Amino acid sequence: MSASARGVSVGPKKYAWAATGDINAFFGLMLDNVVNLAVLAGILVAGFGFPAALVYTRMFPGTAFGVLFGDVVYTVMAIRLARRTGRTDVTAMPLGLDAPSTIGMALTVLGPAFVVAKAKMPANEAAILAWQVGMATMVIMGVFKFGMSFIGDRIRRAIPEAGLLGSIGGVGIALLGTLQLGEIYGEPVVGMMALGVIIYALVAKIKLPFRMPEVLASVVIGAVLYYGLGAFGLLAHGVTTPAPSFPIGLPLPSLGFLKGMPIAVRDYIPLALPFAILTVIGGINVTESARIAGDDYHTRDILLTEAIATLIAGVCGGVSQSTPYIGHPAYKAMGGRAGYTLATGLFIGLGGVFGYIAFMADALPKPALAPILVFVALDITEQSYHATPKRHAAAVTFAILPSVAQLVQIFLSQVYNGALLSAAIDPAGTMKATGIGNPDFISTCAVMLLLAHGFILTAMLWGGAVAFMIDRRITAAATTLAACAALSFFGFIHSVTPSGGIYLPWSIGSTLPYHWTAAYLGFAVMIIILARIRAPDAATTSEAPSH
Repeated sequence: MSASARGVSVGPKKYAWAATGDINAFFGLMLDNVVNLAVLAGILVAGFGFPAALVYTRMFPGTAFGVLFGDVVYTVMAIRLARRTGRTDVTAMPLGLDAPSTIGMALTVLGPAFVVAKAKMPANEAAILAWQVGMATMVIMGVFKFGMSFIGDRIRRAIPEAGLLGSIGGVGIALLGTLQLGEIYGEPVVGMMALGVIIYALVAKIKLPFRMPEVLASVVIGAVLYYGLGAFGLLAHGVTTPAPSFPIGLPLPSLGFLKGMPIAVRDYIPLALPFAILTVIGGINVTESARIAGDDYHTRDILLTEAIATLIAGVCGGVSQSTPYIGHPAYKAMGGRAGYTLATGLFIGLGGVFGYIAFMADALPKPALAPILVFVALDITEQSYHATPKRHAAAVTFAILPSVAQLVQIFLSQVYNGALLSAAIDPAGTMKATGIGNPDFISTCAVMLLLAHGFILTAMLWGGAVAFMIDRRITAAATTLAACAALSFFGFIHSVTPSGGIYLPWSIGSTLPYHWTAAYLGFAVMIIILARIRAPDAATTSEAPSH
């Protein structure tokens, strides 16, 4: 499409809202969203056994509709910015599904909710209830992000970046990175070749021949190898050819989320809200990035759009939140204007309705998709260290650790029919149910489960507390530790229940909440005493960082 084919008047010059550069930008943004949906389906259908029809005809349409809404609004914003400023090179803000929270929703909300429900009701009913819990979680996130849109920048300034970025870096290492290696090396030839393109082109930043889009090249090479080698019986595990079906589903508003709301509030708020906070903070940062690149959008408008898109998706059956992507300057460098966001929104939105996104999710082999998530993992982990002060590196690393515990929990939940999930609250019963006679092993499993429950919130608080101590802000660090004590007491973090839900500690028959609370309070009191003894003439709230 030529630059003059589609345009609006911006004074003496004409703004070409759709240009040739939008083609490359479209493939990049569109594939990011398709990959996220494909991975979501893979985890839910192949990993947890969700009915495919429920995922493709109820979850996909609502999720995709949120992307459609957000990208259309961002397209309109770009055209209005061009009219307001008279500039002809305005690039729309990219919006799509947030990869870390898409994986997080699948692995820590939808999947566990399904596992717990299956123990009490038939599988189909359990799947519907888990979907309704996912919808409710999305609605909570959308409402929360709506409120955060007005105060998000204050939150960003109050929480150390080591906590914010370290927590998402942990998701990158454990859930987006390590967990995907199983897919890549399950078919080593396919996975390594696709991963090789990603590392060559996106990590090492070496241009591909003929200016091929990097993500598209990786997926195409992986898919060709998968089906080509599979045709000759040369794959490690054989080829799976999808049926040419296009399940149709409409993103109709539903009150089903109300049925899942009690479970979402009880069990999943500690996981949902940190993901929401991170996309709000990310939205603030990417809006600033766009401003530096020359497109001065109003931060509140960007944040409100992603909040409303998430809320709409949740009400319509969606289970993954939308967020503005960090790649605005890259899309601008490609020559993208406003056409690529409109095209992406329409492609994803209509694909959720007419089923071709579901077909693509089935047809694209997982070994060809997993390398893209590994790149996302590398990118956000690198950002976790580079975007924070060098002196906070240890705080970032400490914030990563709870995500590793979450990875362990995922595997623990898949053995002994999930009996190990009761290791914290009923160690004797767990030993009997599993036949494991080593109490030390059961105790270690219990600790991993406690660290995994509320792991994102735990990571943010841990990283923040360590960063405060590094900066000699002892009172702030002690206050953060006291917050950890209060949250662990009621199960917002370190819950002892198999589902990770909140509770009144005196009603669950376990003393562990008291021990964890006392540990955090003891830590807080200790550092205050140590600071006063070591330097009685210095204020414990000193803002002066060490270098």
